[in-house]
Amino acid sequence: MAKVAFIGLGNMGGPMALNLVRTGHEVAVFDLSAAACESLRQGGAAVAGSAVEAAAAVDYVVTMLPAGKHVAATYLGEDGLLAHLDSATTALDCSTIDAATARRVGEAAAARGIGFMDAPVSGGVAAAAAGTLAFMCGGSEAIFERARLILTDMGANIFHAGPAGAGQVAKGCNNMLLAIHMIGTCEALEMGVRNGLDPAVLSQIMLASSGRNWSLEVYNPYPGVMEKAPASNDYKPGFMVDLMVKDLGLALDIARHSGCDNPMGHLAQTLYSEHQAAGNGQLDFSSILRRLQRTEDRG
Repeated sequence: MAKVAFIGLGNMGGPMALNLVRTGHEVAVFDLSAAACESLRQGGAAVAGSAVEAAAAVDYVVTMLPAGKHVAATYLGEDGLLAHLDSATTALDCSTIDAATARRVGEAAAARGIGFMDAPVSGGVAAAAAGTLAFMCGGSEAIFERARLILTDMGANIFHAGPAGAGQVAKGCNNMLLAIHMIGTCEALEMGVRNGLDPAVLSQIMLASSGRNWSLEVYNPYPGVMEKAPASNDYKPGFMVDLMVKDLGLALDIARHSGCDNPMGHLAQTLYSEHQAAGNGQLDFSSILRRLQRTEDRG
């Protein structure tokens, strides 16, 4: 088992850190939220007074932070983690951020002889709690193999996407597609309901046909169709609209820098941004169904 520092205990980071504790690792945690730290303390983790303190003499550092600026501030500079780590420590950033920042931190780590890998995740809060996340990893093959020891205790699907930054590119591609097929699924279900179909029956038809997709299979957006889906609990909890808007921005930034047009991605960003602006930012992203339902009132 390993000594692990876990920095960032939000909706995703907290369950991930707890899974490391449960699988026998010695885990020290840090977060600006005292309540989040206390919850992990009760789960068996040690609580540190700072990120640097948590990362002292550990085998792995795992960070799960809101945005690229937070990742850069945590790792870079005289007070950053890289200034205090040595080559015996492997750093894994599981945040969803821009690929450029991931590459910059990776380059800074390499210059100091520290193994670093961007390893954003997919699967949502439920998968974080269940330890079944998918990890999309960017870094060297050697670092990827070293990281497996703890990644397999938090996830079920571990992928090596390529060099530093590749994990973030893979995450951007995945979440853009997720937004697109969620919107398409909502449109199809709403069209069926307005024409007298039962959304549960229509879902089963599409699941057995060429329209089958993840949104239908495990995350049905129509209330009452799938008991444990956020849609059946007033679209809470889940993957917030605020986060989907952020991720679509990151994906389209990747597209822009690589010369991709991505018209469907741009449309998805527009629809989710409008849904967010209408006060739905804290709801699960499958609540985009409500925006489509409102079109009935527009004639």
